[in-house]
Amino acid sequence: MYNSLTRIQNVFGFFTTVAFVVGAIIAASDFVAPRTPSAVIKPTNVQVVKGRPHYYSTKKEEYAIIKFSLDADLSSLFTWNTKQLFVYVTAEWPDQKSANQTNKAVIWDSIITSPSADHLSNLGPASLKKLRKSAAGKSIDPSRGILSLKNQKPKYQITHPSGRIAEADEVTLRVHYNVQPWVGILTWNQEAADLWRWKRMAGGASEAFSLPALKQKKDEGSKSKSKKV
Repeated sequence: MYNSLTRIQNVFGFFTTVAFVVGAIIAASDFVAPRTPSAVIKPTNVQVVKGRPHYYSTKKEEYAIIKFSLDADLSSLFTWNTKQLFVYVTAEWPDQKSANQTNKAVIWDSIITSPSADHLSNLGPASLKKLRKSAAGKSIDPSRGILSLKNQKPKYQITHPSGRIAEADEVTLRVHYNVQPWVGILTWNQEAADLWRWKRMAGGASEAFSLPALKQKKDEGSKSKSKKV
């Protein structure tokens, strides 16, 4: 009644169903673990200069360089199902031409791997060896979610399509995260409301500030003084 091919198909279908059910249970287990992230961020040094913000830029434009300090506790995001955590900081400010639009730009980001995923991190041999040594015997390391950055330099400068960004008002720095699990869906920080044991980030936004006027280069200032003389 059943040939060998039919038996193999039935066995494969059975194990596929079992794997799907186990994966669903693992993904659902994330909702049981509480998430209580918190962060405090503030700008420490803000400059606006004119030049080529990137090596591939074809023209000079205004761009902002924002240094910041960040103290964050994201340890609750690390569970046995966490593969890695993507953390990034954005600068947001309302558009001057449209009141319903908001400008948003990423100024800094970082990937924090769990001990079980250190082999996937893009690190050199020496750094990877040190990381593995610190994670020896640990499947979960919540301490990796503790961030303390002082006067951190941004990875990316802020520009605007118009080429002008100096003296922009109501600029706010915000901390965001993205949890990448071993099994399950990607989840981002909740901004609207709490979801059962998953809480919105406490803090995570700086006070509004304004970008300064365009910073003049020293050589330009000396030339203008010489002309006056």
